[in-house]
Amino acid sequence: MAIKLEIDTNPLAKAGLDTTLVQHHVTVHLQHHDQASLLAGKLHAILQREYVKGRDWYDLYWYLRQPQWAGPNLDMLNNALRQSNWAGDVVTESNWRALVLARLAQLDWNRVVNDGQRFLMNQEEQSEFRAETVKGLLSV
Repeated sequence: MAIKLEIDTNPLAKAGLDTTLVQHHVTVHLQHHDQASLLAGKLHAILQREYVKGRDWYDLYWYLRQPQWAGPNLDMLNNALRQSNWAGDVVTESNWRALVLARLAQLDWNRVVNDGQRFLMNQEEQSEFRAETVKGLLSV
């Protein structure tokens, strides 16, 4: 079993946290970002990353397909964008989807799929993980 431990020495203000009790071989309380903060972190990566990372887009696709998933933590997202010198508008409930759609329009989707291929779990996901599907999920 491998465990990856990351320590953020410059944590973002307004990140929401949850604690999960994991009881497998040993009992562990894990503190982690809540759903809204996970989505905010993914949106930050999508809007600010200088290169295409298929995993970012696959994760967004997965989050948007979960009906119970919370909307983004906009306070955390805007703090992250400021911390990384975002030159765009403040992200709001009414514009975050449009900003992501604009970023999507700039991409070579074949490159996204090729980079994210290893995360696609089954044949159905492979056929559904398309730019048009993500656009539809963002247009809701």
